[in-house]
Amino acid sequence: MSETHFGFETVPEHEKAQRVRGVFSSVAGKYDIMNDLMSMGLHRLWKAFTLQVSGVRAGDRVLDVAGGTADLSSAFAKRVGATGEVWLTDINNAMLTRGRDRLLDEGALIPTAQCDAEKLPFPADYFDVVTVAFGLRNMTHKEVALAEMRRVLRPGGRLLVLEFSKVWEPLAPAYDLYSFKLLPWLGEKIAADADSYRYLAESIRMHPDQETLKAMMEQAGLERVEFFNLTAGVVALHRGYKL
Repeated sequence: MSETHFGFETVPEHEKAQRVRGVFSSVAGKYDIMNDLMSMGLHRLWKAFTLQVSGVRAGDRVLDVAGGTADLSSAFAKRVGATGEVWLTDINNAMLTRGRDRLLDEGALIPTAQCDAEKLPFPADYFDVVTVAFGLRNMTHKEVALAEMRRVLRPGGRLLVLEFSKVWEPLAPAYDLYSFKLLPWLGEKIAADADSYRYLAESIRMHPDQETLKAMMEQAGLERVEFFNLTAGVVALHRGYKL
């Protein structure tokens, strides 16, 4: 039986998706406020940088994978305008519902789809840009998901992966203290769920570092892969092209 990581725990591969689903179903209602608290609002700057680096223009087709509560989908919808197309997708129904409701509240009528990033229900060579923000580390077979995201990109299209990464070494002790002490405490006080935020801290440590993820994207067939360290490596944005 194949095994994988769920945070620091080793679990059978077939269990991971279900356990990740439980995490996000639990925190969906407080997800946005927790993002602001955990990052002190910095997640908004990281996503704004992603939007800028994406180069999305009016008329483009964009796929937001694991888009959750639709921060990026909302911003992309404004960029592509009436002639463009943005799809919000997530494997988790609770997160997708919150994202869809937010978009409707904003008057943004964009399509949504509940789907697995490892089996995207879209044709090959379709999207100008595919993004995945803070979702890749939760996927069981990251290499499969990366290959799928490349498949649906048109030639010349680009994949952007925004994800927690390896922090600058001198900051590691303070970052660990924050991650394993303050983060679960916030999760308990705000979302009534310390365990899910403990998993978040652990999953970040198990996720590939900047250079490893760059190599994985190249192995998936993406070219000209580069990354941008944000906030001393707390987060990194990777960009690769389908040529």
